Amino acid sequence: MEPWSRDSAGRFDELELASEALRGNKLGDPHVRPLWVYAPPAYDAEPERRFPSIYLIQGLTGQLDMWRNRAAFRPTVTELVDRLFAEEGCPPALVVFVDAWTSYGGSQFVDSPAVGRYHTYLCDEVVPFVDERYRTLAEPGHRGISGKSSGGYGAMITPMLRPDLFGGLATHAGDALFEHCYIPDFREAIRALRDYDGSFDRFWKDFRSRPAFAKKTDFPLLNTWAMAACYSANDDGSVDLPFDLDSGTLRPEVWERWLAWDPVRMAERHADALRGLRAIYIDAGTKDQFFLDLGAAAFRDALEAIGVTDVFYELFDATHSGIEYRYPLALRYLAERLQ
Repeated sequence: MEPWSRDSAGRFDELELASEALRGNKLGDPHVRPLWVYAPPAYDAEPERRFPSIYLIQGLTGQLDMWRNRAAFRPTVTELVDRLFAEEGCPPALVVFVDAWTSYGGSQFVDSPAVGRYHTYLCDEVVPFVDERYRTLAEPGHRGISGKSSGGYGAMITPMLRPDLFGGLATHAGDALFEHCYIPDFREAIRALRDYDGSFDRFWKDFRSRPAFAKKTDFPLLNTWAMAACYSANDDGSVDLPFDLDSGTLRPEVWERWLAWDPVRMAERHADALRGLRAIYIDAGTKDQFFLDLGAAAFRDALEAIGVTDVFYELFDATHSGIEYRYPLALRYLAERLQ
């Protein structure tokens, strides 16, 4: 394996999209966002042909240029994508790399008064933007979405909410079964907040004054607040926490608002949308630090309960980290099903 960058056989177009949905968001984050579109070699070689499109979204703290980060002895994700379509015989498809970073680290790809309208941005701006500029097969049966962690969460919920746009999904260790993946962070966050006099504002001021994640308690604090800003924000942009800051006792009225966004619990409400999908891919590592293997199993069971059994499902020997090599497996599955 060469330890340096290699030329791409396909084409990566680096674009920008000025989003009206994100303009004026509560956090003051940029409304002009980068967007990458990968066109496989067949796209330029067959100018009369139209192609499926697969949207690739990132997890919490992900920003677009991180797709090119290199780990020792491992290809980057962009290299894996190019190799899949250029050398490994995968049916050709466009791959759209979407940026949904926020000052809290991520958006969960939902519309939130506290964060911004990222669901609208993805569905009503990014998708039409791509379809207008590329020779896509612009129907839901030829459009898929894939991601890991919070990106895997977005990949699960977006086709449920917009079956008119997406006909396939792939989730790698996506956030699901919230009582197992989020509640353990609550106790860590409550203890850590004692150092900030119980104030998330003081935490954020400290966090932004020094190297990020220099403290062990940074992640549970960031993750807890970021999720609350997505799942339990109020119309005025304020955020309700699902627990008491002193005792840690769950606040049922707020926690239920979180659970309403759990893909496992959403499945029954969106059964018709899920039954109409052409491709569903689910995987997770058996040693996932956030126990998202349990969420994967629960989501699979929820699908089976509504009669969706044509599903790829696999638990593999890994943690939550370093599983970028799984992306091509899901992209191939989607590309084959969405032709």
